[in-house]
Amino acid sequence: MPQTLVTSAQAGNLVRQPQPLTRTESSMTLEVPAHRLSASGKPAGRIRQKNEQAIIQAAEDEFARHGFKGTSMNTIALKAGLPKANLHYYFTNKLGLYIAVLSNIIELWDSTFNALSVDDDPGEALSQYIRTKMEFSRRNPQASRIFAMEVISGGTCLSEYFSADYREWFRGRAAVFQAWIEAGKMDPVDPVHLIFLLWGSTQHYADFATQICQVTGRSRLTKQDMEDASNNLIHIILKGCGIKPAA
Repeated sequence: MPQTLVTSAQAGNLVRQPQPLTRTESSMTLEVPAHRLSASGKPAGRIRQKNEQAIIQAAEDEFARHGFKGTSMNTIALKAGLPKANLHYYFTNKLGLYIAVLSNIIELWDSTFNALSVDDDPGEALSQYIRTKMEFSRRNPQASRIFAMEVISGGTCLSEYFSADYREWFRGRAAVFQAWIEAGKMDPVDPVHLIFLLWGSTQHYADFATQICQVTGRSRLTKQDMEDASNNLIHIILKGCGIKPAA
């Protein structure tokens, strides 16, 4: 696979002014309604936002535990402490709610990766990214597992999301690493596989927490455990890429 996916000039444009993904025509466009403006042009009310957040959190719990097929709107309603009719008021059906959960997860991940810029110091930028992703895995392990289960099962609900717009966004991320390589700031590794390594290594601690706890004899992973893991990942990845740690 060629390493130069996008030129350095393109990388600068994509990073400084990242283009949002076009979702208006996609079945994956469902966002949390409270994040949009209501018909009156004002933000949704606090009660609506509170209810939607409770529904999303309850849905994450149930989807992570039972998967899409094993979860019902009724169990989500019970978990959220709301009447089932309220769920259908905010989200038309289970699929719509499931897609909203997935969209929320991916938006959080993508916004974190958007922070990388060709003007950044690679050691500082990658260290911060790894710590941020590891903290997300610590605080939101269920979100990571839901995404992993969806991909493993075929990613049907993500097919529209992984569109040409998403691939363009990904190429822009890879171009940042290519620009660092061309500037002599890191060794000439394949940016695509480096991104896969970053994603996989940081999400591993959420997706396979049970295995890690069994192997290490822990009942759960603590904040200190995740901090230690972050430090190790940073050391291994920076050294493997020939990047000097931030001063």
